[in-house]
Amino acid sequence: MKGKKDSASGVIINDHIRDRTMQVITQDGENIGIVSRDQALRMAQEAGLDLVKLADRGKEGVPVTKIMDHGKVLYERKKKQVEAKKHQKTIQVKEVKIRPKIGEHDYNTKMKHAIQFLNAGKRVKITLFFRGRENISKQERGKEIFDRVTKTLEQAGFQNQLIQEKDAREGQFWSRIYFLKSAK
Repeated sequence: MKGKKDSASGVIINDHIRDRTMQVITQDGENIGIVSRDQALRMAQEAGLDLVKLADRGKEGVPVTKIMDHGKVLYERKKKQVEAKKHQKTIQVKEVKIRPKIGEHDYNTKMKHAIQFLNAGKRVKITLFFRGRENISKQERGKEIFDRVTKTLEQAGFQNQLIQEKDAREGQFWSRIYFLKSAK
């Protein structure tokens, strides 16, 4: 029997329980009732398990404790978290930055990269960034460039699958995320 406060789970166990009396529940779920701290610790020690404080105040107005294998419970909880993490789907967003005065060849190269990212199942964030006097014509020029990007991506064979999220405008940046509809 260990006498410590488990910092990983924030649970008070064994000798660190300072209450004089407590309600005790066995490992089988049987409610023993209100007993003294020493008696509860002795019962846990005899069973070869830990005394774990579940709640500060139960229905009886005293702390609720349970006799259980605390290490095993932590292990099973961690195992479930690892298993749940395996089934999570991560979304990757690749960014392509464009200036308003981009050359034709540079534009084609950046769109080629965007198409490759979309084919790989990733999301593509197209970011326009404006400097100085370019901010004056930001609305018109930005709309033209995004229309051109959308048209280019649709011509690449994504016309029925392409989805675009709402634009994000912040200071000198204007961005839009494109992704493909997943076929389920």
